[in-house]
Amino acid sequence: MNNSRPDPNHETPSFLRRIGLAFGAFFGTLSSGEFAAGVERLRRAEEAPPAASSQAPAPVPPQAPPSVLKEASPDAALQLLGLLQRDGRLIDFTQENLTSYSDADIGAAARLVHDGCRKVLQEHFSIAPVRQESEGSRITLNDGFDAAAIRLTGNVAGKPPFHGSISHRGWRVTEVRLPKLVESHDASVLAPAEVEL
Repeated sequence: MNNSRPDPNHETPSFLRRIGLAFGAFFGTLSSGEFAAGVERLRRAEEAPPAASSQAPAPVPPQAPPSVLKEASPDAALQLLGLLQRDGRLIDFTQENLTSYSDADIGAAARLVHDGCRKVLQEHFSIAPVRQESEGSRITLNDGFDAAAIRLTGNVAGKPPFHGSISHRGWRVTEVRLPKLVESHDASVLAPAEVEL
């Protein structure tokens, strides 16, 4: 993550607004390759050193052959989003305009959303840290480390071994237990409309 000072011309979103942004980015990345490419471009721009930096530029690694892209079915993402809505009211929360609510009201709602979403994740996924060491631990990454599971930040230059501190242990899914769906199920209906009689 970029540790530069925030731009004084841009207001930093509140913690609760960042929750909505994080979930929106997560599901947008899962469901749209174009959106994911935009997120990747933003991440690269954030990690790039400032243009006026006095540091020597990092060596450019040889280009790998282009990856073959496979088209992902959105059904599993839509199913997960439906479960997060059913048990955590996640979509209701993120679609609500929160400007008229007090921080206390938002905090109380966020606790309910958190509890419901946590229940869904625990019920349908086994999630484990990528690294077992505690945050702040010093580690050495030798040549051949898994670049898909470990993202280098800060002053990245040269070749392995890299020595640094864990700022986030990362997360990986070790098991998925999503319910099986009948063929006629419409995954795009995340929550049916309710009509009280």
